[in-house]
Amino acid sequence: MPLGGPSRTPIDTYCQVSRQSTDRSRFDMSEETAMRALDIAFASPAARIKIEFQGGEPLLNFPLIRKIVAAAKQRSGKKLDFVIASNLALLDDTVLDFCKENNVLLSTSLDGPADLHNKNRPRPAANSHELAIAGIRRAREILGPDRVGALMTTTEASLDRVDEIIDEYLELGLDGIFLRPLSPFGFAIKTKQFAKYDAQKWLAFYERGLRRVLEINRQGTPFREFYAALLLTRMLSDRPIGYVDLRSPAGAGLGALVYNYDGSVFASDEGRMLAETGDDAFRLGHVEHDSYNSIILSDKLIGAISSSLTQCAPECSTCVYESHCGADPVYHHATQGDALGIKPLSAFCARQKGIMGLLLDILENSPEDAAILRRWAAA
Repeated sequence: MPLGGPSRTPIDTYCQVSRQSTDRSRFDMSEETAMRALDIAFASPAARIKIEFQGGEPLLNFPLIRKIVAAAKQRSGKKLDFVIASNLALLDDTVLDFCKENNVLLSTSLDGPADLHNKNRPRPAANSHELAIAGIRRAREILGPDRVGALMTTTEASLDRVDEIIDEYLELGLDGIFLRPLSPFGFAIKTKQFAKYDAQKWLAFYERGLRRVLEINRQGTPFREFYAALLLTRMLSDRPIGYVDLRSPAGAGLGALVYNYDGSVFASDEGRMLAETGDDAFRLGHVEHDSYNSIILSDKLIGAISSSLTQCAPECSTCVYESHCGADPVYHHATQGDALGIKPLSAFCARQKGIMGLLLDILENSPEDAAILRRWAAA
């Protein structure tokens, strides 16, 4: 639920959403829009829903977060999870007390050591990394070590520094890392950041990182690479994982809906990012005049979901990894202009095959590391 105005601190150099003006009130979600979004969310048949507050910087609109959490908790019939995705620059005791009282998780970005993080996420005072580290430590102290998480994004500057990036997470006492590639949306495309490395360069980065994480585990410190853990759970068990990129049909719209500050409803956050740069392909409706059913049964969503069935998609249906993989129609629309996509030309497909091939090789040929991977799948 992107409800906050654009963050003044910091702006990511590879930001996937548009960089709005500092007149943030123009981009704040109204209370009326928020309550209508809750109406749609609670109409879902799911017994448990997660409400995530995004931005810009959602803490710039913290009073509305308070109202949404209170209103959601007053409604009955569903188990609720709350997450605030923030750069933590505005984190203070008031926010932390609220999060503790309402069991709200915090999610932030941490791209690695100070020079790398500050390069990716510049601030006038060059203290983006300092604020993130201080926020993570304070949140862990007040909320508990499992109530704050960090995500990194791989830029060109990250490719030769995976060991340093992982060490940064270890030093903070975090229990794992999600080695993420850059996504082809918004300013990642406009600033040409997305084009600065290809799938094979990223896979080399990922393999170095995964083997470093396995080495850390062999030395006695439990530490996971979270995407590998998700894939392994899919590959080695029958437990559902809920991760939208590993579902067929795709999880966009079915597993998540995004309510923009202006009331527009999107099939995914990536679909919202596309809209910020003029592409409304995954805009499904508006909270003012649409219901949950009209959004879920919209022609746009049905078309995207129909295109995402890996069981019958060309190349996917005959792929040895099909049963473990998923579909990403938003990615393929963004990169190829077609929700189905031409899989031999797809970096998403190349990354999926590369990671799964690597995991199977370790499971087959490295008994000690295979035991670690199986523990991740069972966790």
